[in-house]
Amino acid sequence: MKTWLVFFGSFMIPALLVAAPLKTLEEFQKTAAPFHAEIRVPTFPTTPKQIEADKTAAIRAGNAALDQIARQDPKKLTLESTFGALDNLYYNVNRAAGVIDFVQQTNPTRAVRDAAENASKALQAWTIGVLYRSDVYAALKAFAATKPELTGEDRRLVDETMLDYRRAGLDLPGAERKRVEALRKQLSGLETDFSSNIVKTKLPMVFTKAELAGVPDDFLNSPGVKTGADAYTILINVTPQRLMVETNCSVAATRQRVTAAEYGLAQKTNVPLLNKIVELRADIARKLGYASWDDYQIEEKMAKNGATAKAFIQSLVHDIQPKFEAEIATMQQLKASETHDPGAKIELADWRYYQNQLMRKNYSIDTEALRVYFPYERVLQGMFSIYQSIFGLKFEQLQAPYSWFDGVTLWAVSDARTNEPMGLFYLDMFPREGKYNHFAQFSIQPGTRLADGSYLRPTVALLCNFPPPANGAPSLLDHREVETLFHEFGHCMHSILTRANRGRFSGTNVPGDFVEAPSQMLENWTFDKAVLDTFAADYRDPSKKIPAEIIGKLKEARVATIGTTYRRQFSFGLLDLALHGPRATGARVDAQTETNAILSDVFFPVDSRTAFVAFFGHLMGYDGGYYGYAWADAIAADMATVFEQSKGGYLDRETGMRLRDEVYAAGSARDVTESIEKFLGRKQSNLPFLKTLGLGN
Repeated sequence: MKTWLVFFGSFMIPALLVAAPLKTLEEFQKTAAPFHAEIRVPTFPTTPKQIEADKTAAIRAGNAALDQIARQDPKKLTLESTFGALDNLYYNVNRAAGVIDFVQQTNPTRAVRDAAENASKALQAWTIGVLYRSDVYAALKAFAATKPELTGEDRRLVDETMLDYRRAGLDLPGAERKRVEALRKQLSGLETDFSSNIVKTKLPMVFTKAELAGVPDDFLNSPGVKTGADAYTILINVTPQRLMVETNCSVAATRQRVTAAEYGLAQKTNVPLLNKIVELRADIARKLGYASWDDYQIEEKMAKNGATAKAFIQSLVHDIQPKFEAEIATMQQLKASETHDPGAKIELADWRYYQNQLMRKNYSIDTEALRVYFPYERVLQGMFSIYQSIFGLKFEQLQAPYSWFDGVTLWAVSDARTNEPMGLFYLDMFPREGKYNHFAQFSIQPGTRLADGSYLRPTVALLCNFPPPANGAPSLLDHREVETLFHEFGHCMHSILTRANRGRFSGTNVPGDFVEAPSQMLENWTFDKAVLDTFAADYRDPSKKIPAEIIGKLKEARVATIGTTYRRQFSFGLLDLALHGPRATGARVDAQTETNAILSDVFFPVDSRTAFVAFFGHLMGYDGGYYGYAWADAIAADMATVFEQSKGGYLDRETGMRLRDEVYAAGSARDVTESIEKFLGRKQSNLPFLKTLGLGN
């Protein structure tokens, strides 16, 4: 199919014309030459042998590049022959590693995924070892000692690379440095194992129709769920299926079974791993001179240290306490009425269900009934039209030269005014066996300036798990899933619209407590009538738009239970900071007990025999950084006010172009605080965020 744009009222929405042939990748690549740009599609290995060959080639090329840096004449060192060359080799190896990691997350064949996992471990270990090449470090120090007059990205490249070496322990005595290197490589392997165990974990549970009372029939009768005359199999490890039950099932015993199973996923394999990982992280931090792993991790972020991050989250926990208590009291009234038990309490297995009941009864919102307004294809194309309009872009579907699974599509992004090619994105949007089981954007090939001066444009992919078409109906999203789509595609825009010259600064390579902000801001679009009117319509009768009163109720309901939603998020932030806070030398870690105590204190009591953290994948990659979601939410709420106050609201082109130029294009080529304030036109403020929490006027 090829996407065309047609006018509907005052806004463009897409129409799909099946007859039109798709443009080829080669045709799109030809448009790059006039802009001194280059478009490449990564080659995805499809066999274990190819994966091994790609890994070996990447390491061989990386070692050759390191040797070249190290053996230079000290009198002839330049920025490009030292720091620039190091950035380039990192880019090339990380790109190879990114492709292999992506294969691990997507390939339908177990043997291929296993080979990719092993290759990823090897590449991660090699990357860690780069910083321990003392001969390379000597060359870089020698150039830095000349005190070159540098500005902009070049200055940041030198400063941040030297910080990398200090953080790796290159200034430690030899034996201590080698010990840190060994510990970091050991840690990397364990982290990969933890994440792989999550992907590999499968837990089907079979229920009767009566046990699933309240769960929509369309879902229960979908392929793979209805597995017998009165047997319905729910995959607890697949988030959309689990949430369907937790949100809709009126049978308390079923919700309790599902929640207990969720909190036990990967427990046997990952709890011991996590204990060791946390101990290793603490040990590494101490050896590098940091009080804790969170201090080490946050040093390069906006918060700068663990104490600041913890204080930020704790203040929000305190401030939102009255609202949280009021929301739980309202839910308890619903439970008391439903169960005829005046003393009923909301438990961990109840909150999603009664949050949904609150939306239905107090705000007349049936989340499942609303799905008819959000058929996946129409939502996707509507979102495309909005982002094309406000960011001045054009999206075209291409013939995919390689797809790892049927239904995966490849899209080209160009500047609408100049026709400059900006990059490529893949969409892999529905669940299947062995695939990454959440929602994320993968930056397979970040943008970077090549040695010949041309710009290699980015290639990224969205991996999502939306409900597939079933029973003659298209894929139908709930409103939360529409939010998720707008959010994840925001990451795609952040990656593709980069203008940073250095790979380490391009796209979403920004501080971890900022990276979510530009995408979180875009979630606001899904609560705006002008936005929803461009695509939200009953798939059975597209003339029926989503009613204005429903949109108003969605906004009211969003605020009505936001205290509960955020208390859960705050509990995750605090358990992460607690795991990675200061620890005495040699102290043993009991991640299960420690984190269950925090979850029970901040959110709802959990069964001490379970271990939510065993399936909490954010502890790998967002370790010491989960607070960043709330931190970024504060920035996102502030940034959203620029659109809200503009003439065109969330569809304002001028504001969208400012976001594109000042935030997305800049990446981390300059301090993100400068980018934020250039977009805002003023200093940052937390007041808009507090208002979204119902805490401000």
